Amino acid sequence: QVQLVESGGGLVQAGGSLRLSCAVSGRTFSLSNMAWFRQAPGKEREFVGGSTAYADAVMGRFTFARDSGRNSVYLQMNSLKPEDTAVYYCAASRTGLGVRNIRDPSAYAYWGLGTQVTVSS
Repeated sequence: QVQLVESGGGLVQAGGSLRLSCAVSGRTFSLSNMAWFRQAPGKEREFVGGSTAYADAVMGRFTFARDSGRNSVYLQMNSLKPEDTAVYYCAASRTGLGVRNIRDPSAYAYWGLGTQVTVSS
């Protein structure tokens, strides 16, 4: 099995920065794509970013990074806005994903429990 544990969330003022981390353990050799998603209250879970794509809403502000040696992925979030407030989830797939399904939550087999990010205005 695979375990994903997110950390680094918190409360930050608009314009500030946060760095999320996701520690991966277990059968890490079985993983392919990794990505970050988020879910705000009353909204569906949405793709944030991965190694090859970002959501339009975060382009130029968020940066995805993967450290295979440490079995970790990161999300550097700059110029945060109140609309970035959500629970952020780390996700991993078992197979390689293309442009058609990299943004689809159902394409990812493993999920962390999430970390809350709150941006105040």
